[in-house]
Amino acid sequence: MPKEVPVYLFLGFLDAGKTKFIQETFEDERFDSGEKTLLLVCEEGEEEYTPSRFAVNKYAVVKVEESGLNMANLTKIARENGAERVVVEWNGMMLLDKFFEAMPDGWLIAQVMTFFDANTFLSYNTNMRQLVFDKITYADMIVFNRFNEGLKKEEFHKIVRAASRRPDIVYEYVGGRAEYDDIEDPLPYDINASVINVEDRDFAYFYRDIREETEKYDGKTVHFKGIAAVDRKMKGGTFGIGRLVMTCCAADIAYHGLVCIGDESFHVRTNDWLTVTARVDIEYHKLYGTKGPVLKIFSAEHTLPLPEGEEVATFY
Repeated sequence: MPKEVPVYLFLGFLDAGKTKFIQETFEDERFDSGEKTLLLVCEEGEEEYTPSRFAVNKYAVVKVEESGLNMANLTKIARENGAERVVVEWNGMMLLDKFFEAMPDGWLIAQVMTFFDANTFLSYNTNMRQLVFDKITYADMIVFNRFNEGLKKEEFHKIVRAASRRPDIVYEYVGGRAEYDDIEDPLPYDINASVINVEDRDFAYFYRDIREETEKYDGKTVHFKGIAAVDRKMKGGTFGIGRLVMTCCAADIAYHGLVCIGDESFHVRTNDWLTVTARVDIEYHKLYGTKGPVLKIFSAEHTLPLPEGEEVATFY
């Protein structure tokens, strides 16, 4: 097996259009790069593949049950089939962590595409929110199949953007017409203000934006309320400031914080609520393991916790 094997992930629930898209991809001569392609089918859908129409000359189609989704088995399948690249039709009812944990050494995610049936998407999001967000979070592109004029793009856009701002969004209408999403996402605060004032209800948006588009905050001054996190291994005056953030459901609530550097004389303990004003410098810090937003504190004050029910930041 080659040292690096690109992996193309196709996500979505049953009848969302994954099989049809993969079939059409394999029929496209431009997809035939000469590499031996392994198609892993992890879901039993109504639509079957028609290999006789594939333009890809060197391929293998292997169905994998949930019990076979482990590193040893996938490594064995890849070796037996001489896989040089991998296409995966993933089961929509399984979380992606299961696949990531099972990926053999050398497999690298090259592209992730997610397909939803526009007519059932809102219902899935209401009833299986964690599974929906799981399929959006890692996607490079989201395709809403069977879209129609009676549906409001804004509803679909809002759900996708609450999970990630990375993917392109495509609305494919019945009949084949496709439109790219062009809805703008203004931030709920003024990023060009002399002091960026982040309201309590906007922390989740602020944290995601400063971590995804870090450079645009370089040199900016921010003001917000958060919870301190102190590690005795950190130098005096250095601590974390953040909030508990819920992305999709109670199961994924986690503390997300930013590195702060202030006066060593300022006494702070883990779980203290603080209001801070600080300049954002983009620099390396070992707590990030890479360059990231390091807040150089101008002022920090202890404050009262937010009322019960409001302490967890969400994408409202």
